[in-house]
Amino acid sequence: MTVVDAPKRTRSGGRTLALGIAGGVLAVIALAAVAPGLLATHDPLVTDVRAALQPPSAAHWFGTDQSGRDVYSRVVYGTGRSVGTGLLATALAFVVGIVAGSLAAVSPRVVDAAAMRVVDVLLAFPEFLVALLVVAVLGPGPVNVAVAVTIAAIPVYIRLARAQTRTLAAAEHVEAARIVGVPAVVVHIRHVLPGVLGAVSVLATIGIGTSILAAAGLSFLGLGPTEPTPEWGLMLSAGRNLLLQAPWVAVFPGLAITTTVISVSVIGRILRAGTEERGA
Repeated sequence: MTVVDAPKRTRSGGRTLALGIAGGVLAVIALAAVAPGLLATHDPLVTDVRAALQPPSAAHWFGTDQSGRDVYSRVVYGTGRSVGTGLLATALAFVVGIVAGSLAAVSPRVVDAAAMRVVDVLLAFPEFLVALLVVAVLGPGPVNVAVAVTIAAIPVYIRLARAQTRTLAAAEHVEAARIVGVPAVVVHIRHVLPGVLGAVSVLATIGIGTSILAAAGLSFLGLGPTEPTPEWGLMLSAGRNLLLQAPWVAVFPGLAITTTVISVSVIGRILRAGTEERGA
């Protein structure tokens, strides 16, 4: 191993370790989302006022909330709703962004410029603020929160999809396919779309964490699901007034959000770094 190869091997080993840890965490989160009954120890909706605000113990691993409900079980059952909203919003934004970005790239200059000005205006504001404005128009509710998070995430996918489409459309192999008479639609599907999907997919991996965080933030403000629904943002909001008396009510849902977002972001950034290195 040469001196030059040593830093590369060190980076590769560090990325592999980080990828393994993040992947393991996400595997547990996926299990909690798909089959919460396998991990939960109590019914998340059953109340017991006599056991209210008990600290973490063998009986209640994360303690109990002000209604005596098991916080651990509520965190587990809240995984599906919290993570599912982020995944759904990202998937919808991914599809809409690729379609709109690709169409803008091949549209007349006037249409392309108008579409990009709208995207620029939306990108001038934080995604959470855009989502908050959409919810203010549509009204509160879990469905409207998912719609709002989706709309807020779309502009960044449109911009990247447009840029990738324009770049790949000018590539030599694409021009050669056009010259030999391959239909434009076929050229786009076979030679342009795969490259666009690859680039936007990496961005979407990172965007999942952002969408989860935005959905939890809207729920924290009381704009999403309502009690007694187990949802991380709502649980965090319910425990904000108990930080001195019973901090575990808010700490564990907050840790669930933080751990999930960090794990997703780590995987997304590793994938992006690998893509950039291959491109270089």
